[in-house]
Amino acid sequence: MKLKPKPASASKTQLADLIFPTHANDKGTAFGGVVLAMADKAAGVCAMRHSGQTCVTVAMDRVEFHVPVRVGDLLIVKACLERVGRTSMTIAVDVFSEDLRSGKRQCTNTCHVTMVAVDNKGRPSPVPPLAS
Repeated sequence: MKLKPKPASASKTQLADLIFPTHANDKGTAFGGVVLAMADKAAGVCAMRHSGQTCVTVAMDRVEFHVPVRVGDLLIVKACLERVGRTSMTIAVDVFSEDLRSGKRQCTNTCHVTMVAVDNKGRPSPVPPLAS
């Protein structure tokens, strides 16, 4: 069965959440794991929107935090499909910190996440190709 191609625009995802003290270290900045969890979640939603299936994380490339995310900031994560294989998808993820008082928004980090669609038995499952 040939799957119908889908455009990357159909799966674009944006998630946002406020950073509270429970998300932060003693310096008042978000734990890296909190930021990575949001990046992984956004990539997963993007992959599931494209494939229409459950997707699991296979890899996340090098991540460097350039700007701290502070308590009270809005953490914004944008995910967009970049590449599609037979069962895998590569999603570009951009992470931003927004000071809600000033409106200043800064890119904190970027990464690429590889997701694989899986069937009900957890086996890799074909995904639609990317429309050009």
